[in-house]
Amino acid sequence: MNSWNHQYSAKPKTVRKTFFSFHFAPDNQRAEVVQQSWITKEDRQAAGFFDGSAFETKKRTGKDALKQFLTEQMKGTSVTCVLVGTETALRPWVRYELVRSFHRGNALLAVRVHGIRDWNKQYALAGANPFDHLAYRVANDRVYWQQLSNGVWSDYDEVPPLPLNEVAYDLKGQLHHTFSSLFPIYDWASGNGYDNLGTWIENAAKQAGK
Repeated sequence: MNSWNHQYSAKPKTVRKTFFSFHFAPDNQRAEVVQQSWITKEDRQAAGFFDGSAFETKKRTGKDALKQFLTEQMKGTSVTCVLVGTETALRPWVRYELVRSFHRGNALLAVRVHGIRDWNKQYALAGANPFDHLAYRVANDRVYWQQLSNGVWSDYDEVPPLPLNEVAYDLKGQLHHTFSSLFPIYDWASGNGYDNLGTWIENAAKQAGK
């Protein structure tokens, strides 16, 4: 085979498209640092960085419209990365994005971004791990969701249950546990996220068979 045929018969590289979930108002500047680091590398795309006004417009339209909007933003993505600031774990729409990601089989991981300076050169306080505030529960061959609010666990029904045989991850026989039993959390500042984000995301993708 000559070099021309070999060149054009090579299998194209897979583009890794990742949905980034974050608390917009306080953390959008930190999220932009992560976004620029991600998309400037080869074969990478990002989703979830929609204009804040679009989110607010859908929010005023109604809960169902906003849920549909966020679900549409995830189309074509294989990984969801939640960027964790001070209050991220408490945000209801971040929780929706994470549970919806579990439901659709996206790989999941969290990255702490409080150690990234905003445009005013300010750091943020470290917040709770969002995966500690969400749980799955298996019953009758289906997976149901729970959330932690004000120290109390309750059922979470914003995302429908998932048939157990459609779960993308190895639950290791655990029928009731937090998301943090499955999905890792990293720190952008201390973990050198600029160089290591790609590895973190690829490791999460392998866990989900992506």
